[in-house]
Amino acid sequence: MPSLRARLYTTGQPIELSWNHGLITALDSASKPASTLPWLAPPLVDLQVNGFAGIDFQQDDLTAPALLQATRALHQAGCGRYFLTLITDEWPRLIRRLQQLRQLRSQLPELSAAIAGWHLEGPFLSTEPGYCGAHNPALMPEPTANHIRELRAAAGTEALLLTLAPERMGAIAAIQLAADLGCRVNLGHTNASTGFLEQARHAGASGFTHLGNACPQLLDRHDNILWRVLDLPQLQVSLIPDAIHVAPPLFRLLHRALDLDRIHYVSDATAAAAAPPGLYTIGHIPIQAGTDQIVRQPGKTHFAGSALRPIDGVFRAAQMLGRSWRDTWDAFSLRPARYAGLTAGLNPGAPADFCLLELEETEPVPRRLQLFRAGQQIA
Repeated sequence: MPSLRARLYTTGQPIELSWNHGLITALDSASKPASTLPWLAPPLVDLQVNGFAGIDFQQDDLTAPALLQATRALHQAGCGRYFLTLITDEWPRLIRRLQQLRQLRSQLPELSAAIAGWHLEGPFLSTEPGYCGAHNPALMPEPTANHIRELRAAAGTEALLLTLAPERMGAIAAIQLAADLGCRVNLGHTNASTGFLEQARHAGASGFTHLGNACPQLLDRHDNILWRVLDLPQLQVSLIPDAIHVAPPLFRLLHRALDLDRIHYVSDATAAAAAPPGLYTIGHIPIQAGTDQIVRQPGKTHFAGSALRPIDGVFRAAQMLGRSWRDTWDAFSLRPARYAGLTAGLNPGAPADFCLLELEETEPVPRRLQLFRAGQQIA
């Protein structure tokens, strides 16, 4: 029976992990000195990936080899599973793109294991300047029951996350139908009033996409979307931990204001992630990544996704919070997995999926990172 010894990330104690036929069989104490062992942690899970490693997932001519290239780059960044994210476009094109991506996913077991679900960020978003972000307001219809049923049919029985603005006409009914059909519904790119936010939550919305972003740079200090969401209980909030999208002081304040179990991290990565500075695309939109890793539309000031690798997000979050990476790991692994309904954790009977990291506690990034699936190294 295969096994290895490592330091468990939660306790720092040496343990021996054993597995058989791809499943964890035991997690026992080990006697070897901890300082000589690598760290053991669950794989990272990213619920918002628009593209990666030079590959734009929004392109209609995307191929299985290109998708595999991006997926393997995500594995090298510690990410075992992700939700492939599609942004606002013409509705028929979005549906065809989702169907095509499902076909690509089915061609290779490696893709089927890594792409855990689908995230549709749009097209039912706010058309207001600032709140629409880089999405094209001209392509944003009002949500209808037919849209939701068509989307559910296109995704089949696979996990589906939908981000929408609850103030759009018909959105509350769409949220309820989507939730009834097994979709996870997030609010985002929205300037919804407290009333609309509460209606959306009662209708079945359970999360909020990248809080602190998709809003104007200048907000009313007395009443704005940040205050309204913070004042609304139970919503699970995602944050982009690149120290760019959310300024470090606000990042810290959000962690103080919200229960930590209500926070998980996403990369919102584009093709510019794990790629050199330069010009890329996200769908029809040209984007430019600078040496500072800020991704913008050329000539514009607002952000258009990120160039963040998931593993870097863990360590940047730790730096912003003044904590150990061990304290921020779950926000990019167990919490998003649980929110999406995915099996996760280092427990007997669970899949032998894990990361091994070599680093000292004070180091800013790992010297070495390995990813295992079902006990086999894949990165």
